[in-house]
Amino acid sequence: MVAIHIDHLYKSFTFSRGWGKHRKQTNVVAVDRISLNIPCGQAIAFIGPNGAGKSTTIKMLTGILHPTAGKAMVLGYVPWKDRQSLARRIGVVFGQRSQLWYHLPPRDTLELLARIYDLEPKVFRQRRDSLVERFGLNEFWSTPVRKLSLGQRMRAEVAASLLHAPQILFLDEPTIGLDVLARQKLRNLICEWNQQEGTTVFLTSHDTGDIERVAQRIIVINHGQVMLDAPVSELRRRYLNEKILSVKFHTPIYEFPTLQGVRQLEVMDFGLKLEINTRLIPIEQVISQILQIGSVADVAIEDPPLDAVIAHIYNQPASEGLSL
Repeated sequence: MVAIHIDHLYKSFTFSRGWGKHRKQTNVVAVDRISLNIPCGQAIAFIGPNGAGKSTTIKMLTGILHPTAGKAMVLGYVPWKDRQSLARRIGVVFGQRSQLWYHLPPRDTLELLARIYDLEPKVFRQRRDSLVERFGLNEFWSTPVRKLSLGQRMRAEVAASLLHAPQILFLDEPTIGLDVLARQKLRNLICEWNQQEGTTVFLTSHDTGDIERVAQRIIVINHGQVMLDAPVSELRRRYLNEKILSVKFHTPIYEFPTLQGVRQLEVMDFGLKLEINTRLIPIEQVISQILQIGSVADVAIEDPPLDAVIAHIYNQPASEGLSL
C-alpha cells in the first residue's frame, strides 16, 4: 500500500517589487513537478540545501499549502482538500516550532491533545502510558515545558505527535540544536517506533547522522527537483567511487609514488592516508605499491563521509536527475 503518492507536484510563489508603474512581479518556483511513491512503513530522508523545496513539499503534503499544479494523495486523502480528516492520521513535528503548551507540563499537553483528537479515556491512558515509558518522560512528566532542556522537549514533542497513533510521522529537523547524546536517543526512539509500529517516517534533516540512523531511503531535492532517489545502504557504494585508504608502517617512510587517481591526504613518518578513485585505478594496485615502500603494520579502507556524498549530489546541475 502506498502511503504518499506525488504526481508532478508544482508550487510557485509570486512576489511584487517596486512601486507604481515600476512595480514588477517575480515568479519563484519552489517545487518543480516532482513525482514520488512512498510505501507504508518506510522511513525516508527527504533532504536538500536551504531553499531546495523541502519545507514547501511538506506543507503541501500536510495540507497547509495548495499546489500550483500537480497531484498528491496522502493515505488516500488530498491534503489541501481533506486537511481535517488527514490531520487525525498523521503526526507532524517541526524542530523549531512547538506544539506543546509552554507553561504546562507534558502531562497536561497530552490530556489536551486527547480531547482534540476525541480519544476514548481507556485508549488515551494506554497510549499515554506506553509513550511515557518508551520515551522516558517520567523524569519531567510534571515539569512545565519552559523548564525542560531542548532534548527533553523534543522527546515530548515526538511523543505528543504519536498520541493519536498516526500512520505517517512528518519530522522537519527534529534534532536541530540537540547535543550528541540527545540526538542519538531521539534517533533511536524514532527508528524503534518505525520498525515496531510500522509508522511511515518522512524526515527532513541537515544532520547526516539522522539520515544514516533513521532512514532506509534517501531522496535528494535541489532547485525544486528530485536529484537522487536511492536506498541509504547503497548511496556511498554506488554513487561515489572514492575510497579512503589509511596505512600504518613499522618503519618510517619518506615518499609515496605519484599514481593517477590517487590523492595524498596525509603523509606521516609512520603512516599515510590516501583518497583513491576506483574508476581510475584498482585499489589492489595501490595496495601493491604500498607493500613495496615499507613494512605494513595495518591497513584500513573506508567509504567517504556521507556528508561528502550528499554535498557532491547538491552540486549537480538542476537538469541532471540522478538515480541508482
